[in-house]
This record gives sequence, structure tokens and C-alpha cells, in this order.
Amino acid sequence: MVYLIATLHVVICFFLIIVVLLQSGKAADLAGAFGGMGSQTVFGPRGTATVLSKATTIAATLFMVTSLVLVILANNRAPSTGSVLEHRRAPVVEKNKTTQRQPQNLPKKK
Repeated sequence: MVYLIATLHVVICFFLIIVVLLQSGKAADLAGAFGGMGSQTVFGPRGTATVLSKATTIAATLFMVTSLVLVILANNRAPSTGSVLEHRRAPVVEKNKTTQRQPQNLPKKK
């Protein structure tokens, strides 16, 4: 089961990479090459979603779902040893053999 989902995950990864690279940017026309926004504006209407943008959305969703499923399956397969902090040792406190003496008779401040 894990191998099947891992293989599907890798295929989805490659598909997502290809679909994202095939899409054109927002300013892909000639004016975009020279710094202009062209016919598309930053906050303007986007228009209808293309087939590539829908495929990107579906592939990204499948990527996230397969990632979560793989994590859940991996977590269930490994035996739980409890918390990391349960196995932590107490810090060793070393006492200094030569203690520094504090001066007892300090002059009083005026």
C-alpha cells in the first residue's frame, strides 16, 4: 500500500512540475519582456481558468493528500517510543573544587 501511494506521489510530483512549467506567466506577451504589464493587470480580472490552471489545482491537491497519507502510514508503521523528553537525562552539575571567596569587608559607599 505504501509503495503504491509513494509511486503515485512521485508521478503526481512530475506531473505538477511539468504543468507548472508549461503555464505562461501573467506578463508573457511582448510588453512583459520590456517591463510593461501588457493587457493583464495585477489586480484586474483574471478571466476564465485554463485547462493548465485547473490541472495545477487538481495536481496540487492530490500532492497534498498523498503527502498526508504517506505521513500517516509511516507514523502508524513505526513503533512509538514515547516522547523525546522522557528519555532525556538530567544535566550533570559539576561542583567547582576551588570556591571563590567573596570579600567580606567592603568599604561603604558614601
